[in-house]
Amino acid sequence: MNAIDSITLEVADLSAAEAFCAQAFSLGDRLRLRESDAATSGFRGYTLSLIVSQPANAQLLLDDAIAAGATEIKPAAKSLWGFGGAVQAPDGAVWNIATSSKKDTAPASRTIDSVVLLLGVDDVKASKAFYVERGIPVGKSFGSYVDFKVSEGSIGLGLYKRAALAKSVAVSPEGSGSHRILIQGALGEVTDPDGFSWEPAS
Repeated sequence: MNAIDSITLEVADLSAAEAFCAQAFSLGDRLRLRESDAATSGFRGYTLSLIVSQPANAQLLLDDAIAAGATEIKPAAKSLWGFGGAVQAPDGAVWNIATSSKKDTAPASRTIDSVVLLLGVDDVKASKAFYVERGIPVGKSFGSYVDFKVSEGSIGLGLYKRAALAKSVAVSPEGSGSHRILIQGALGEVTDPDGFSWEPAS
């Protein structure tokens, strides 16, 4: 069973969000949108990462997102681990597009290899225990980062200290109110220690 089948973003303007997602990212039924007027401000405590096979793909997706109305918050650049950058969508969600490859081996493509939800948490140990106790095993764990082991085809799930996650995408960690995200998957209807809500997979 997939840990996460889909993610729903709560947005203020549904038609605008649908237009943005259609132009920027092709995630099919893995990403859903729901209209909401829930109060929120600043960093919402999570990032959505799109993992691709080469720098040209990452750059193409970043450029498409910006053309669709996203704000560049971390310019695309090479690093020790690969290549990537981050944008904030008009609805407020933060997207990180990255690859572990440093060289292009094919023409640029919009192909997305995997989607990973990274949750910014206050207590990594407590949040890790919450998920492990509910049957999601740890794949990798070191310091302030946890990467859970999920089945093929599932949206990935990871934990990061909130401040470290915000720093990784060049935004302030300050924020309050609703996370404006709902997770559909194996855990059913639960809320984790940091207020991230899960729903049964449809």
